[in-house]
Amino acid sequence: MIKYYTRACNFYYGKISKEKVNKKKTLPLNGNKLISFDTIEIITRRKKKLVKIKDIKKLPPHIKQKIFIDLKNITKVKKINKLKFKHYPLLMGILNATPDSFSDGGKYLKTNLANQQIKIMKKQGADIIDIGGESTRPNSKTVKSTIEWNRIKSKIKYARKIRCFVSLDTRKSFVFRKAFPLKINLLNDVSGLSHDKEMLNLLKQTQIPFVLHHMKGTPKTMQINPKYKNVVLDIYDFFEKKIEFIKENKINHENIILDPGIGFGKNLKHNITILNQISIFHSLGFPVMLGISKKKYIKDITGNNDSKNRIGGTISSNIHALLQGIQILRVHDVNENKQAIKVFNKIIFNT
Repeated sequence: MIKYYTRACNFYYGKISKEKVNKKKTLPLNGNKLISFDTIEIITRRKKKLVKIKDIKKLPPHIKQKIFIDLKNITKVKKINKLKFKHYPLLMGILNATPDSFSDGGKYLKTNLANQQIKIMKKQGADIIDIGGESTRPNSKTVKSTIEWNRIKSKIKYARKIRCFVSLDTRKSFVFRKAFPLKINLLNDVSGLSHDKEMLNLLKQTQIPFVLHHMKGTPKTMQINPKYKNVVLDIYDFFEKKIEFIKENKINHENIILDPGIGFGKNLKHNITILNQISIFHSLGFPVMLGISKKKYIKDITGNNDSKNRIGGTISSNIHALLQGIQILRVHDVNENKQAIKVFNKIIFNT
């Protein structure tokens, strides 16, 4: 049986978008009239076809039925407990309490420096603070659970004390179990709940919102010649199967965020393909997060124009994602990205 996928495309923005939605010429993305679309790309493993919204009714019944289900997911308002997407994107500020993260390893191991950074990121406009004690950069080694927990516990306590929305960046049930009583708000497991089987049981018990992340392999192996039949559709199928598996295991809430995992088992071509077609993931019906801050693909593209902070490459990638309606951006440099978003919103949406 041929499987069909639906990707929203040909977007309109701001005042023009609102006018077209009101005249029923376009459909709002994620329930937001400020960004809408009048075309979909119908995709199979063999071919693609662009179809105007007004022409969907002309399609064969079995294809039309699938597309209408996808359109319902694409256009509905996405919700996560205690997060408001009315004015997206939301910024997830990164706090790596590690000695070996690729960008800021060692900077925030000490509690006073980490707490200061958490306070700064919140003031600069971070909606979420993502705190992790284990590096998952390419070729990194697994850290003992007790060491990881000792690195982050005081930082989580401080972040909650100043009323931050706290995301726990861990693959380990031991760390999750320790952190949950501190009233964390979100679990961000980069393994896609594959590293530690006990994670699923804890999610079922706690019913906490979580990020469903895609990674091919492990941090130790993920960049060793990663291969896909079709990188975008393979990731889509992974999400679809994982969501079904999660529901079968009686995690019935809808508080799930999807992250296609740029740089996690992907080469340059894979990353660019995902970024170009990232709006396909809206049809799964959940908010989409993107973490491209300072990633190596920026160096691969820019060559001798690479820089230590890679702020230019990060912001340009994030702006591209905003044009496709991505709701959450995971970043190191909160202030610079917030500045870019404010200018972007004023120019594009006049907000």
